[in-house]
Amino acid sequence: MAMQSLKKIMAGMLGAAMLLAAVACGTTDESTDAKAEAKAGFDVSTVKKDDTIAAMLPKSVADSGELTVGMELSYAPAEFVGDDGKTPEGYDVDLAKALGKVFGLDTKIISSTFDTIVPSVGTKYDLGITAMTITQERMDAVDFVSYYKAGSSWAVKKGNPEHIDVNDLCGKKIAVQVGTTQEEEANEIKQQCAVDGKAAVEVMPSKLQTDAATAVATGKADVFYADSPVVGYAISQTGDALEDLGSAEGVVKQGIAIKKGDTELAKAVQAAMQHLMDDGTYMKILEAWGVESGAIKTAEINPKDLD
Repeated sequence: MAMQSLKKIMAGMLGAAMLLAAVACGTTDESTDAKAEAKAGFDVSTVKKDDTIAAMLPKSVADSGELTVGMELSYAPAEFVGDDGKTPEGYDVDLAKALGKVFGLDTKIISSTFDTIVPSVGTKYDLGITAMTITQERMDAVDFVSYYKAGSSWAVKKGNPEHIDVNDLCGKKIAVQVGTTQEEEANEIKQQCAVDGKAAVEVMPSKLQTDAATAVATGKADVFYADSPVVGYAISQTGDALEDLGSAEGVVKQGIAIKKGDTELAKAVQAAMQHLMDDGTYMKILEAWGVESGAIKTAEINPKDLD
């Protein structure tokens, strides 16, 4: 799951010699042309309130006049800060605003670090929408409404000068974002290398996804590991700096996080998301960002099938 387009952030960090741009969470789409373009997003003003679904909301949320949503705004193209340095953009942002429209509420995006979102749902904000993979561990802490699917991808410097092999990462430096499933998997690789008596893996966690990508572009890390939509977008925005290493793996569902046990809000969010899926708005939003290959057809509360 940055404060500007990756191109602007990284250019400031690395100098004018490198064309780098803002990062977030990628899909299994093969086309990078759509991702490489600056996206205008979807005009959510066309989304109308549904009185029946709005009536499903808990009174406390309905009476507040706004739907508050926690996001980690460095995860393009899912959620990031636009070129003006302040406006949240991305497909998660558009979906959150569309949900608010269905409820007849204004959507307020609250910038948060990824690892703080689950603990803050239900206190700091109503929902957490931040390209979050649904796992059993997370479902023990919050409820989820599924809305998307993505896998994990690896990226290395263009041309793979270090000859990185994802099947043998012992002795390598792996850049990840704190609190992600990719961080967990990188630590599992580290532990296995230790058990096998092989060269040690260094896991390099960063609070921001942009910093993880930058670590590889600058040579501080050997490989970048993140959601496939994030990696795809990062590559498209960094010119000749990065490239894919292999194809996306482990495609699983992502979800909207809701306070554990808040059944009323979970049912309202599920109904609203299904409404957006059924009337075509959902797909139009994904297509506007070039990530439609991650679309699903049914929004479920705490789905049993996570693949």
